[in-house]
Order: sequence, then C-alpha cells, then structure tokens
Amino acid sequence: MTEIILKNIFKSYDQTEVIHDFDLKVDSGNFLVLVGPSGCGKSTVLRIIAGLEKITSGEILIDGKDVSNISASERGLAMVFQSYALYPHMSVYKNMAFSLENLKMNKDVINEKVRSAAKLLQIEEYLERKPKALSGGQRQRVAIGRAIVRDPKAFLFDEPLSNLDAELRVTMRKELSALHDKIGGTMIYVTHDQIEAMTLADQIIVLNDGSVAQSGAPLDLYNKPNDLFVAGFIGSPKMNFIKTNISKNQNSESILQSGSLNVQVQDLDINSNKNITIGVRPEHILVGGKEESDIEVKVNYSEQLGSETYFYCSAEGMPQLIVHQAGQNMISKGDNLYLRFDRTCVHLFGSDGKAITNKIK
Repeated sequence: MTEIILKNIFKSYDQTEVIHDFDLKVDSGNFLVLVGPSGCGKSTVLRIIAGLEKITSGEILIDGKDVSNISASERGLAMVFQSYALYPHMSVYKNMAFSLENLKMNKDVINEKVRSAAKLLQIEEYLERKPKALSGGQRQRVAIGRAIVRDPKAFLFDEPLSNLDAELRVTMRKELSALHDKIGGTMIYVTHDQIEAMTLADQIIVLNDGSVAQSGAPLDLYNKPNDLFVAGFIGSPKMNFIKTNISKNQNSESILQSGSLNVQVQDLDINSNKNITIGVRPEHILVGGKEESDIEVKVNYSEQLGSETYFYCSAEGMPQLIVHQAGQNMISKGDNLYLRFDRTCVHLFGSDGKAITNKIK
C-alpha cells in the first residue's frame, strides 16, 4: 500500500505552462482517476508521478519520501501504456519476465511470479504466444501482468482501454475493478472517458486547463458539481444548460426567463446574479400534463433503445433539451411534450459559472 502526494506542482515547456499549482493526495490502496478533455494535462500529471517528466517546481512524495529528483526506475512504480508497449519478438512469458530477469532475480521466483500473474489475469494459455497472435484485450492483460510481477508501490494507467472496441472496454473495466479488489494496490488511472471514471474510481479528479476543477467521489461530482465545466463534463448525455435572465414580476417575485420558460425562484441577489444558468440532467426532466409543466417543446428526434428512450426537443428561444425516459416510449418526431423540471435535482449557476444554491420553487 502506497500514499502519493503532489504539492504545488508546476510544469512548463519553455514559456508554456501546462500544469498550474497542482495538488494531489492519493490515499494508500485507493483507485484514483484523472479525467478531463484532451489537452487538460492529465497524462502529463501521470508522467510526472512516474518520473518520465521533470517538474518545473513543486514536490512529489511517495510514502512520505521526496522523489522529485529521483529517476523513474528508482520510484518503484509500474506504468501501463495505451499502446501496450510489448516486445513483439518475445513471448508473453518473456515479456512479463523481462524486467525481473534484468534484476538478476532467481529463475524459480520469476517463474512463480509470472505464472501467478498469468493465472490472476486468465492468460495462462497464452504464455508461449507472441503479441501479434493476441487480441487487443489479451495484449492489455499482458501489459498489466508485466506490471503486476514487479510488485510495484503503485500502478499507473495511461488510457489503457482507448484502443479497444466498446464491448471489450466494458469487460476490461470490470476486470480492472476486480483486479484492484484482489491485489488492493494504489492505482492512478488517466482517461478522457467519464464513464470509465465513474465506474472505476474511488476518487475522481477533474482537470481543466492544467488545474483541478473538482475532486471527490464519483456520485458527489455527478450530484454536486462545483461549476458549469464539471457539470457539463460528468454525465452522459451531458447536462442540459439554459441561460436565463432574472427579473421581477408584478408580485415582486424573482423569475428566471428564457424564451417561453418562466421559473420562479426565491432569495436570489439580482444585482450579483443578473444572468443565471439552469442545469438539469436528461433524467430529471419529467414528461406530464400542461397545467403543471414548465415548458412545451417539440420532439425533433427520438432514440428508442429498448430499455430507455431519449428525446431531443426544441422550443422557441431555447437551446435543445435532451430528455431521458426509462423503458420504451412511442412518442415520435414532431410530437409536442409538456415538460417539468424535477425541483430537487435542478442546478443553478451564477454569472461566474460557479454553482449557487438551488432556489427554484
């Protein structure tokens, strides 16, 4: 079990700063996922931890020891790459044993470690094959096995499933989760796929432009995003956003207005929040009758997936709304729907993009 801490990390290439005042704590035995859009700096952070990138300033601690100026080979970490990085001329066995042979380890010990890891990963029957004779999923298991035999202090994964097809990614996600449960090691995993992040992580860190946008448990980020960026990045399909103006009606009640949408709110400071963005996830939009509805929309497109249905809707002066309904629904393109937002699940964001208290009535 290993604790990893990054303190005040800065990383720049010449005049271009890519990581800004970055802090990170990975508790021993945790599965932490770094997630964010392309170019946000997540792979750079992983390479900094591995020792493959030197920091411009800051401090890297592994189990309390400062390793900022220690080489990658001396940090005791194992990295699994997106490209697998297997030796094509070597058998699976040789690929997994290679690093141990370089350490002049006893052959019997090497054999025990390789075969134990192969059994854990269910690749025993492939030990004599070359990588070219394996599927993508089998190659990824070999790459993980090569890391396991080293008994590393922590495992680092750099988008390891991105080269696999959709069905195999689901299978490998389950296998990685089961592997973490079995060996209990500290794992840091980089991905741009927020579904991978939600399903694998004990803790997620969302990066945006080289900085931490938000950190927390998967459902905390889903249910309580700090800002518009996190709210839009976590969740699939993404959260619906509606930019509104705030005004007073004849009864001096505060109203959020956008196109034909008018929603009453309470206790909002109009002076500091002239523009409010309403955020509501597709599953939190209810289809019902006209009287209790917030807005009438027209269905532009319908996705019937058998176990669930998605409607893509429009209304004058409004952005497209995505509505999720469980099960099968025979509503078709061109139909009108009356929608109401679930008041307990609506998010409000101020002019600065930061979340504010939900005060919709």
